[in-house]
Amino acid sequence: MIHPRFAPIMFGFLVSGLMSLIVSGIATLRAIGWDVGFGASWMNAWIISWAIAFPTILIVSPIVRRFVAAITKQPS
Repeated sequence: MIHPRFAPIMFGFLVSGLMSLIVSGIATLRAIGWDVGFGASWMNAWIISWAIAFPTILIVSPIVRRFVAAITKQPS
């Protein structure tokens, strides 16, 4: 098991992986269509996307959490 203090990193790792997989798949499909090389092109695009998405979510998510906390009403 992973120590709970690593939960935000694991969350960022999994969310960035899934989101970049979906978005790169859609973008690749729109760019080249359902072609013979689609799978390889998608995986290449996904790895590059994930390499950017993972550190980005680690940097951006604390800022977004603070922003959401500021614009939402806290229970009393």
